[in-house]
Amino acid sequence: MSKVRCRFAPSPTGRMHVGNLRSALYEFLIAKHDNGDFIFRIEDTDRERYVEGAVEIIHNTLKATGLEYDEGPDKDKGYGPYVQSERVNAGIYMQYAKELIDKGEAYYCFCDKERLASLKSEVVEGKEITVYDKHCLGLSKEEVEAKLASGIPYVVRQNNPTEGTTTFHDELYGDISVDNSELDDMILIKSDGYPTYNFANVVDDHLMEITHVVRGNEYLSSTPKYNRLYEAFGWEIPVYVHLPLITDEDHKKLSKRSGHSSFEDIIEQGFLPEAVVNYIALLGWSPEDNREIFSLQELIESFDYRRINKSPSVFDMGKLKWMNGEYIKAMDEDKFYEMALPYMKQVLTKDFDFKKIAKMVQTRIEVFPDIMPLITFFEELPEYDIAMYTHKKMKTTAESSLEVLKDVLPMLEAQEDYSNDALYQLLLSYVAEKDVKNGYVMWPIRTAASGMQMTPAGATEIMEILGKEETIKRIKKGIELLQNA
Repeated sequence: MSKVRCRFAPSPTGRMHVGNLRSALYEFLIAKHDNGDFIFRIEDTDRERYVEGAVEIIHNTLKATGLEYDEGPDKDKGYGPYVQSERVNAGIYMQYAKELIDKGEAYYCFCDKERLASLKSEVVEGKEITVYDKHCLGLSKEEVEAKLASGIPYVVRQNNPTEGTTTFHDELYGDISVDNSELDDMILIKSDGYPTYNFANVVDDHLMEITHVVRGNEYLSSTPKYNRLYEAFGWEIPVYVHLPLITDEDHKKLSKRSGHSSFEDIIEQGFLPEAVVNYIALLGWSPEDNREIFSLQELIESFDYRRINKSPSVFDMGKLKWMNGEYIKAMDEDKFYEMALPYMKQVLTKDFDFKKIAKMVQTRIEVFPDIMPLITFFEELPEYDIAMYTHKKMKTTAESSLEVLKDVLPMLEAQEDYSNDALYQLLLSYVAEKDVKNGYVMWPIRTAASGMQMTPAGATEIMEILGKEETIKRIKKGIELLQNA
């Protein structure tokens, strides 16, 4: 078999959709698993949908996800240009369209909008489409030349048969047969001289020696038309891998509103690129051992496209958050601190030890914005209900908590060393003196210091961050609230 070559050929229409990223990832993995090449090509022939800056977004997404390409617009290995508009200027597509016309496999169509609008529509696979009636196929060579000479606008259409069937093979779906009566004479070259997505794909994939074509299963119905083009040229047909649909938790199409339609949407919510790549790899594919956490290199080693599922894949944001949390827990502490600092500074303006706070929260969050509600109490003591002082498991009540706070207040006022260890030893001495469990003392102190039911750290760690002055101020506030109850 020839060297495996897979291509990612996005259209620059905005942010990279999750489905596109999964296609890119699977293409990358298929290529790299067999020591093949991953090619990056820009399909910018649909000028109406072209978005300025979108190419840069695609580049940044590939870089952020680690999907390094072997060939592309800035890495020409002899198969370029890798941008379709540049290939149009080189006359590549028109050259091949004319070859099809000469073979009778395509023809010039001069029908105007009014005539096309008058054609009957048919329902094919639940969709209403207008099937072209091959009107211009009957034009003589002389009529065609006359119309071309007079500058009448035209398109080039594929000449598909109307009888019999066309069969193709997909690695996941097996052999699929389609009635030729369903094959519309699709446009290959548009009136502006640009190729359609379908035609440019076939020509470019052949010229770039692409061996495996990976794309969404919405293209299954178009594949017979692609294969007829390959056969008309006498070219080798690539291996097809059509991927299942990705839906949201309600089994609907992913939307921007749901927050998981594009890679950038997800990253902006505080997710790590490595976790997103790992999760997206599992949207339709599962390894033999059912493990879930993979580095990109481990994915390369394990990936077998024959294990891709045909059923739709559900994008479960809860599962992604869990996975992201696992990646955060495993992060290098310095790297985590660097990424967490902007979030901490959004809610904390005082001169705290941010490194210690970062260490507190690292194992307690799933996405970076989770940090903020966990630590706001450091900035300012929130209003809280004294019912929090009563804890069944710790055997504390409002009365016992008041006693503890009043007892430890002079101890904390006399204490100069406000390090976690020193404070802990100080309070342990009180615990031993009273012959009670640790929680009996630590619970009311933590409650007074934080005003929170749940905190990212224990009482003495919180007091160390707050410092002596603020700690004493909060203990006094706790005493006041309990006395006035």
